[in-house]
Amino acid sequence: MRAELPAVVGGGIVGLATALALQKKLGLPVVVLEAEPRVASHQTGHNSGVIHSGLYYKPGSLKARLCAEGREAMFAFCREHGIVAERCGKLVVAVDEAEAARLGELEERGRANGLAGVKRIGPAEMRAIEPAVGGIAALHVPETGKTDFIKVAEAMAADIRAGGGEVRTGARFIGAKVEAGSVAIETTAGRVDAQLLVNCAGLQCDRVARRCGVTPPIRIIPFRGEYWHLAEPSASLVRHMIYPVPDPRFPFLGVHFLRHLDNEVTAGPNAIPGMSRGGYGRFSFSLRDSFSMASYPGFWRLALGHPVKGLQEIFRSLSRRATARALRRLVPAVRAADLSYHGCGIRAQAVFPDGRLADDFVIEEGERMVHVLNAPSPGATASLAIGSYIAELAAKRS
Repeated sequence: MRAELPAVVGGGIVGLATALALQKKLGLPVVVLEAEPRVASHQTGHNSGVIHSGLYYKPGSLKARLCAEGREAMFAFCREHGIVAERCGKLVVAVDEAEAARLGELEERGRANGLAGVKRIGPAEMRAIEPAVGGIAALHVPETGKTDFIKVAEAMAADIRAGGGEVRTGARFIGAKVEAGSVAIETTAGRVDAQLLVNCAGLQCDRVARRCGVTPPIRIIPFRGEYWHLAEPSASLVRHMIYPVPDPRFPFLGVHFLRHLDNEVTAGPNAIPGMSRGGYGRFSFSLRDSFSMASYPGFWRLALGHPVKGLQEIFRSLSRRATARALRRLVPAVRAADLSYHGCGIRAQAVFPDGRLADDFVIEEGERMVHVLNAPSPGATASLAIGSYIAELAAKRS
Protein backbone atom coordinates (compact mmCIF):
# COMPACT_ATOMS: atom_id res chain seq x y z
CA MET A 1 0.00 0.00 0.00
CA ARG A 2 1.49 3.36 -1.01
CA ALA A 3 2.17 5.74 1.86
CA GLU A 4 0.18 8.60 0.31
CA LEU A 5 -3.13 6.76 0.87
CA PRO A 6 -5.24 7.21 4.04
CA ALA A 7 -6.26 4.21 6.17
CA VAL A 8 -9.33 3.75 8.36
CA VAL A 9 -9.31 1.23 11.21
CA GLY A 10 -12.80 -0.20 11.67
CA GLY A 11 -15.35 -1.46 9.17
CA GLY A 12 -18.47 -0.39 10.97
CA ILE A 13 -20.77 2.25 9.50
CA VAL A 14 -18.76 5.18 10.93
CA GLY A 15 -15.49 3.85 9.53
CA LEU A 16 -16.99 3.12 6.12
CA ALA A 17 -18.70 6.51 5.92
CA THR A 18 -15.42 8.15 6.88
CA ALA A 19 -13.55 6.26 4.18
CA LEU A 20 -16.13 7.35 1.60
CA ALA A 21 -15.83 10.98 2.67
CA LEU A 22 -12.02 10.85 2.61
CA GLN A 23 -12.03 9.43 -0.93
CA LYS A 24 -14.32 12.21 -2.08
CA LYS A 25 -12.56 15.04 -0.25
CA LEU A 26 -8.94 14.06 -0.86
CA GLY A 27 -9.41 12.45 -4.27
CA LEU A 28 -7.48 9.40 -3.08
CA PRO A 29 -8.49 5.77 -2.59
CA VAL A 30 -8.70 4.66 1.04
CA VAL A 31 -7.99 1.31 2.69
CA VAL A 32 -10.38 0.15 5.43
CA LEU A 33 -8.97 -2.35 7.92
CA GLU A 34 -11.61 -4.52 9.58
CA ALA A 35 -10.76 -7.25 12.09
CA GLU A 36 -13.86 -9.37 11.49
CA PRO A 37 -14.66 -11.48 8.40
CA ARG A 38 -17.32 -9.01 7.31
CA VAL A 39 -18.20 -5.34 7.76
CA ALA A 40 -20.84 -4.15 10.26
CA SER A 41 -20.14 -7.01 12.67
CA HIS A 42 -20.54 -5.09 15.93
CA GLN A 43 -22.51 -1.94 16.83
CA THR A 44 -23.71 -1.38 13.26
CA GLY A 45 -25.05 -4.90 12.90
CA HIS A 46 -26.71 -5.12 16.31
CA ASN A 47 -28.66 -1.88 16.65
CA SER A 48 -32.36 -1.14 16.28
CA GLY A 49 -32.18 0.40 12.80
CA VAL A 50 -33.61 3.73 13.95
CA ILE A 51 -32.67 6.87 12.02
CA HIS A 52 -32.67 9.29 14.93
CA SER A 53 -34.19 12.74 14.65
CA GLY A 54 -31.77 14.61 16.94
CA LEU A 55 -34.42 15.45 19.52
CA TYR A 56 -32.43 14.82 22.68
CA TYR A 57 -29.03 16.36 22.15
CA LYS A 58 -27.73 19.61 23.59
CA PRO A 59 -28.15 22.36 20.97
CA GLY A 60 -24.81 23.40 19.56
CA SER A 61 -23.12 20.12 20.47
CA LEU A 62 -21.27 18.10 17.88
CA LYS A 63 -23.78 15.29 18.37
CA ALA A 64 -26.77 17.57 17.71
CA ARG A 65 -25.25 19.09 14.58
CA LEU A 66 -23.95 15.88 13.05
CA CYS A 67 -27.12 13.94 13.85
CA ALA A 68 -29.25 16.53 12.03
CA GLU A 69 -26.92 16.62 9.02
CA GLY A 70 -26.44 12.87 9.06
CA ARG A 71 -30.16 12.10 9.27
CA GLU A 72 -30.92 13.81 5.98
CA ALA A 73 -27.74 12.47 4.38
CA MET A 74 -28.76 8.96 5.44
CA PHE A 75 -32.23 9.26 3.90
CA ALA A 76 -30.61 10.55 0.70
CA PHE A 77 -28.02 7.74 0.65
CA CYS A 78 -30.75 5.13 1.04
CA ARG A 79 -32.76 6.66 -1.81
CA GLU A 80 -29.73 6.70 -4.09
CA HIS A 81 -28.88 3.07 -3.33
CA GLY A 82 -32.36 1.59 -3.36
CA ILE A 83 -32.34 0.81 0.37
CA VAL A 84 -35.68 1.05 2.16
CA ALA A 85 -35.74 3.91 4.66
CA GLU A 86 -39.09 4.86 6.14
CA ARG A 87 -39.69 8.24 7.82
CA CYS A 88 -42.35 6.83 10.13
CA GLY A 89 -42.14 9.19 13.13
CA LYS A 90 -42.33 8.35 16.81
CA LEU A 91 -44.10 9.28 20.02
CA VAL A 92 -42.22 10.25 23.19
CA VAL A 93 -44.76 9.49 25.90
CA ALA A 94 -45.10 11.09 29.33
CA VAL A 95 -46.91 8.90 31.85
CA ASP A 96 -47.16 11.40 34.73
CA GLU A 97 -47.01 15.14 35.42
CA ALA A 98 -43.28 15.13 36.17
CA GLU A 99 -42.51 13.61 32.77
CA ALA A 100 -45.04 15.87 31.06
CA ALA A 101 -43.18 18.87 32.46
CA ARG A 102 -39.97 17.62 30.76
CA LEU A 103 -41.67 17.44 27.37
CA GLY A 104 -41.45 21.22 27.05
CA GLU A 105 -37.67 21.18 27.34
CA LEU A 106 -37.46 18.32 24.85
CA GLU A 107 -39.65 20.19 22.39
CA GLU A 108 -37.44 23.28 22.71
CA ARG A 109 -34.34 21.17 22.12
CA GLY A 110 -35.91 19.57 19.09
CA ARG A 111 -36.80 22.90 17.53
CA ALA A 112 -33.32 24.28 18.31
CA ASN A 113 -31.92 21.25 16.51
CA GLY A 114 -33.99 21.94 13.40
CA LEU A 115 -36.98 19.65 13.94
CA ALA A 116 -39.76 21.75 12.47
CA GLY A 117 -42.34 18.99 12.79
CA VAL A 118 -41.99 18.20 16.48
CA LYS A 119 -45.24 18.87 18.32
CA ARG A 120 -46.69 18.32 21.78
CA ILE A 121 -50.00 16.45 21.65
CA GLY A 122 -52.65 15.24 24.07
CA PRO A 123 -54.30 11.84 24.64
CA ALA A 124 -56.71 12.00 21.71
CA GLU A 125 -54.00 12.85 19.16
CA MET A 126 -51.63 10.29 20.72
CA ARG A 127 -54.16 7.51 20.29
CA ALA A 128 -54.93 8.53 16.74
CA ILE A 129 -51.29 7.69 15.99
CA GLU A 130 -50.84 4.76 18.42
CA PRO A 131 -54.27 3.53 19.59
CA ALA A 132 -52.92 1.33 22.41
CA VAL A 133 -50.56 3.88 23.95
CA GLY A 134 -50.95 5.00 27.57
CA GLY A 135 -49.74 8.25 29.11
CA ILE A 136 -51.12 11.75 29.50
CA ALA A 137 -49.12 13.70 26.88
CA ALA A 138 -46.51 13.11 24.20
CA LEU A 139 -44.23 14.65 21.64
CA HIS A 140 -44.83 13.59 18.06
CA VAL A 141 -41.51 13.55 16.18
CA PRO A 142 -42.27 12.92 12.49
CA GLU A 143 -38.63 13.20 11.36
CA THR A 144 -37.63 9.89 13.00
CA GLY A 145 -37.16 6.95 10.63
CA LYS A 146 -35.86 3.42 10.28
CA THR A 147 -33.70 1.43 7.88
CA ASP A 148 -31.36 -1.56 7.72
CA PHE A 149 -27.89 -0.30 8.65
CA ILE A 150 -26.22 -3.55 7.61
CA LYS A 151 -27.43 -2.97 4.04
CA VAL A 152 -26.27 0.65 4.30
CA ALA A 153 -22.80 -0.45 5.45
CA GLU A 154 -22.55 -3.01 2.66
CA ALA A 155 -23.50 -0.35 0.11
CA MET A 156 -20.83 1.97 1.53
CA ALA A 157 -18.22 -0.78 1.23
CA ALA A 158 -19.23 -1.35 -2.40
CA ASP A 159 -18.90 2.39 -3.11
CA ILE A 160 -15.44 2.46 -1.54
CA ARG A 161 -14.31 -0.38 -3.79
CA ALA A 162 -15.94 1.22 -6.84
CA GLY A 163 -13.94 4.39 -6.11
CA GLY A 164 -10.66 2.51 -6.14
CA GLY A 165 -10.43 1.93 -2.39
CA GLU A 166 -10.08 -1.32 -0.52
CA VAL A 167 -11.98 -2.94 2.36
CA ARG A 168 -9.73 -5.55 3.96
CA THR A 169 -11.60 -7.90 6.26
CA GLY A 170 -9.74 -10.22 8.61
CA ALA A 171 -7.15 -7.46 9.13
CA ARG A 172 -6.97 -7.08 12.90
CA PHE A 173 -5.09 -3.99 14.05
CA ILE A 174 -1.90 -4.70 16.02
CA GLY A 175 -0.24 -1.30 16.35
CA ALA A 176 0.92 1.83 14.56
CA LYS A 177 3.61 4.47 14.77
CA VAL A 178 4.59 7.55 12.82
CA GLU A 179 7.86 7.12 10.97
CA ALA A 180 9.50 8.72 7.93
CA GLY A 181 6.54 10.99 7.18
CA SER A 182 3.89 8.26 7.22
CA VAL A 183 2.05 5.95 9.60
CA ALA A 184 3.27 2.37 9.72
CA ILE A 185 0.28 0.20 10.59
CA GLU A 186 0.73 -3.44 11.57
CA THR A 187 -2.23 -5.81 11.12
CA THR A 188 -2.70 -9.57 11.12
CA ALA A 189 -2.99 -9.30 7.33
CA GLY A 190 0.30 -7.45 6.91
CA ARG A 191 1.72 -3.95 7.10
CA VAL A 192 0.07 -0.83 5.67
CA ASP A 193 1.92 2.47 5.22
CA ALA A 194 -0.49 5.41 5.15
CA GLN A 195 -0.34 9.19 5.15
CA LEU A 196 -3.17 9.30 7.71
CA LEU A 197 -4.73 6.84 10.16
CA VAL A 198 -8.35 7.33 11.26
CA ASN A 199 -9.38 5.21 14.24
CA CYS A 200 -13.06 4.26 13.95
CA ALA A 201 -12.71 1.03 15.90
CA GLY A 202 -15.83 1.51 18.04
CA LEU A 203 -15.73 -0.97 20.91
CA GLN A 204 -11.93 -1.21 20.57
CA CYS A 205 -11.18 2.46 19.86
CA ASP A 206 -9.46 3.20 23.18
CA ARG A 207 -7.19 0.18 22.76
CA VAL A 208 -6.36 1.15 19.18
CA ALA A 209 -5.49 4.66 20.38
CA ARG A 210 -3.16 3.32 23.06
CA ARG A 211 -1.45 1.06 20.50
CA CYS A 212 -0.84 4.20 18.45
CA GLY A 213 1.05 5.74 21.35
CA VAL A 214 -1.89 7.96 22.38
CA THR A 215 -3.30 8.21 25.90
CA PRO A 216 -7.05 8.60 25.39
CA PRO A 217 -8.96 10.74 27.93
CA ILE A 218 -11.62 8.03 28.29
CA ARG A 219 -12.08 4.28 28.52
CA ILE A 220 -14.73 2.33 26.68
CA ILE A 221 -17.23 0.64 28.99
CA PRO A 222 -19.39 -1.81 27.03
CA PHE A 223 -23.09 -1.56 27.85
CA ARG A 224 -25.32 -4.41 26.75
CA GLY A 225 -28.66 -3.37 25.36
CA GLU A 226 -31.03 -6.33 25.33
CA TYR A 227 -34.14 -6.52 23.16
CA TRP A 228 -37.32 -8.52 23.57
CA HIS A 229 -39.51 -9.84 20.78
CA LEU A 230 -43.27 -9.19 20.99
CA ALA A 231 -45.58 -11.92 19.77
CA GLU A 232 -49.27 -11.47 19.06
CA PRO A 233 -51.54 -10.16 20.39
CA SER A 234 -49.11 -7.67 22.00
CA ALA A 235 -47.28 -6.99 18.72
CA SER A 236 -50.44 -5.59 17.12
CA LEU A 237 -50.52 -2.89 19.80
CA VAL A 238 -47.55 -1.06 18.22
CA ARG A 239 -47.83 0.74 14.87
CA HIS A 240 -44.51 2.58 14.65
CA MET A 241 -42.25 3.72 17.53
CA ILE A 242 -43.14 4.50 21.14
CA TYR A 243 -40.47 5.96 23.45
CA PRO A 244 -40.45 7.05 27.11
CA VAL A 245 -39.36 10.48 28.30
CA PRO A 246 -35.62 9.91 28.90
CA ASP A 247 -33.91 10.35 32.26
CA PRO A 248 -31.75 13.47 31.77
CA ARG A 249 -28.98 11.97 33.93
CA PHE A 250 -28.21 9.21 31.42
CA PRO A 251 -27.44 9.05 27.67
CA PHE A 252 -29.67 5.99 27.31
CA LEU A 253 -33.21 6.48 26.03
CA GLY A 254 -34.96 3.80 28.09
CA VAL A 255 -36.94 0.79 26.90
CA HIS A 256 -39.10 1.57 23.89
CA PHE A 257 -41.12 -0.14 21.16
CA LEU A 258 -40.24 -0.41 17.49
CA ARG A 259 -42.04 -1.98 14.55
CA HIS A 260 -39.27 -2.90 12.11
CA LEU A 261 -39.33 -2.77 8.33
CA ASP A 262 -40.23 -6.48 8.25
CA ASN A 263 -43.13 -5.78 10.68
CA GLU A 264 -41.41 -7.59 13.54
CA VAL A 265 -41.94 -5.72 16.83
CA THR A 266 -39.24 -5.48 19.48
CA ALA A 267 -38.95 -3.73 22.82
CA GLY A 268 -35.82 -2.54 24.59
CA PRO A 269 -33.03 -1.97 25.15
CA ASN A 270 -31.99 -1.95 28.77
CA ALA A 271 -28.45 -0.80 29.65
CA ILE A 272 -26.26 -3.07 31.76
CA PRO A 273 -22.47 -3.38 31.92
CA GLY A 274 -21.22 -5.94 29.41
CA MET A 275 -18.73 -8.60 30.43
CA SER A 276 -17.44 -8.80 26.84
CA ARG A 277 -16.94 -6.07 24.24
CA GLY A 278 -17.73 -8.42 21.39
CA GLY A 279 -19.77 -11.27 22.87
CA TYR A 280 -23.45 -11.22 21.96
CA GLY A 281 -24.55 -14.36 23.77
CA ARG A 282 -26.74 -13.69 26.76
CA PHE A 283 -24.01 -14.68 29.21
CA SER A 284 -20.91 -13.88 27.16
CA PHE A 285 -17.80 -13.29 29.25
CA SER A 286 -14.30 -12.06 28.47
CA LEU A 287 -11.72 -12.06 31.26
CA ARG A 288 -9.75 -9.32 29.51
CA ASP A 289 -12.76 -7.05 28.99
CA SER A 290 -14.13 -7.65 32.48
CA PHE A 291 -10.77 -6.87 34.06
CA SER A 292 -10.44 -3.72 31.95
CA MET A 293 -13.79 -2.51 33.25
CA ALA A 294 -13.32 -3.59 36.88
CA SER A 295 -9.85 -2.02 37.11
CA TYR A 296 -11.02 1.37 35.84
CA PRO A 297 -11.87 3.90 38.58
CA GLY A 298 -14.31 5.67 36.27
CA PHE A 299 -16.51 2.57 36.09
CA TRP A 300 -16.83 2.31 39.88
CA ARG A 301 -17.49 6.03 40.26
CA LEU A 302 -20.24 5.70 37.67
CA ALA A 303 -21.73 2.58 39.26
CA LEU A 304 -21.63 3.90 42.82
CA GLY A 305 -23.14 7.20 41.69
CA HIS A 306 -26.26 5.46 40.32
CA PRO A 307 -26.67 2.22 42.30
CA VAL A 308 -30.48 2.04 42.19
CA LYS A 309 -30.65 2.64 38.45
CA GLY A 310 -28.00 0.02 37.83
CA LEU A 311 -29.75 -2.63 39.91
CA GLN A 312 -33.07 -1.89 38.20
CA GLU A 313 -31.51 -2.43 34.78
CA ILE A 314 -29.92 -5.72 35.85
CA PHE A 315 -33.17 -6.97 37.39
CA ARG A 316 -35.08 -6.21 34.20
CA SER A 317 -32.45 -8.14 32.27
CA LEU A 318 -33.17 -11.23 34.34
CA SER A 319 -36.94 -10.90 34.64
CA ARG A 320 -39.45 -10.99 31.80
CA ARG A 321 -42.18 -9.82 34.19
CA ALA A 322 -40.13 -6.81 35.30
CA THR A 323 -39.53 -5.91 31.66
CA ALA A 324 -43.25 -6.21 30.95
CA ARG A 325 -44.05 -3.89 33.87
CA ALA A 326 -41.70 -1.25 32.45
CA LEU A 327 -43.25 -1.62 29.00
CA ARG A 328 -46.80 -1.35 30.33
CA ARG A 329 -46.04 2.21 31.42
CA LEU A 330 -46.14 3.02 27.69
CA VAL A 331 -48.56 0.40 26.36
CA PRO A 332 -50.73 -0.90 29.23
CA ALA A 333 -52.09 -3.95 27.40
CA VAL A 334 -48.71 -5.61 26.79
CA ARG A 335 -48.59 -9.14 28.23
CA ALA A 336 -45.49 -10.72 29.78
CA ALA A 337 -46.43 -14.00 28.10
CA ASP A 338 -45.91 -12.39 24.68
CA LEU A 339 -42.27 -11.43 25.39
CA SER A 340 -39.30 -13.57 24.41
CA TYR A 341 -35.60 -12.74 24.45
CA HIS A 342 -34.54 -11.37 21.06
CA GLY A 343 -30.82 -10.57 21.34
CA CYS A 344 -28.59 -7.67 22.24
CA GLY A 345 -26.35 -4.93 20.99
CA ILE A 346 -23.28 -3.61 22.78
CA ARG A 347 -22.84 0.14 23.08
CA ALA A 348 -19.28 1.49 23.12
CA GLN A 349 -19.78 4.11 25.83
CA ALA A 350 -16.85 6.35 26.69
CA VAL A 351 -16.45 7.05 30.42
CA PHE A 352 -14.09 9.61 31.95
CA PRO A 353 -11.92 8.71 34.98
CA ASP A 354 -14.22 10.73 37.28
CA GLY A 355 -17.20 8.56 36.29
CA ARG A 356 -18.82 10.98 33.86
CA LEU A 357 -20.37 9.50 30.74
CA ALA A 358 -19.24 11.24 27.56
CA ASP A 359 -22.48 12.77 26.28
CA ASP A 360 -21.06 14.13 23.02
CA PHE A 361 -19.03 12.66 20.22
CA VAL A 362 -15.33 12.62 21.18
CA ILE A 363 -12.89 13.05 18.28
CA GLU A 364 -9.19 13.59 19.08
CA GLU A 365 -6.47 14.62 16.64
CA GLY A 366 -2.82 13.60 16.80
CA GLU A 367 0.18 13.51 14.50
CA ARG A 368 -1.13 12.00 11.23
CA MET A 369 -3.99 10.46 13.17
CA VAL A 370 -7.63 11.11 14.07
CA HIS A 371 -9.25 9.03 16.81
CA VAL A 372 -13.04 8.69 17.09
CA LEU A 373 -13.35 7.83 20.78
CA ASN A 374 -17.08 8.16 21.40
CA ALA A 375 -19.67 7.72 18.67
CA PRO A 376 -22.41 5.41 19.94
CA SER A 377 -26.07 6.18 19.19
CA PRO A 378 -26.79 8.23 17.11
CA GLY A 379 -23.51 7.23 15.47
CA ALA A 380 -25.15 5.20 12.69
CA THR A 381 -27.59 8.01 11.90
CA ALA A 382 -24.80 10.60 11.95
CA SER A 383 -22.19 8.42 10.22
CA LEU A 384 -22.11 10.26 6.88
CA ALA A 385 -21.85 13.62 8.66
CA ILE A 386 -19.15 12.28 11.00
CA GLY A 387 -17.24 11.11 7.94
CA SER A 388 -17.50 14.52 6.31
CA TYR A 389 -16.37 16.21 9.54
CA ILE A 390 -13.27 13.99 9.72
CA ALA A 391 -12.55 14.51 6.02
CA GLU A 392 -12.50 18.27 6.63
CA LEU A 393 -9.99 17.76 9.45
CA ALA A 394 -7.87 15.61 7.15
CA ALA A 395 -8.01 18.15 4.31
CA LYS A 396 -6.64 20.85 6.59
CA ARG A 397 -3.67 18.64 7.36
CA SER A 398 -2.85 17.77 3.75
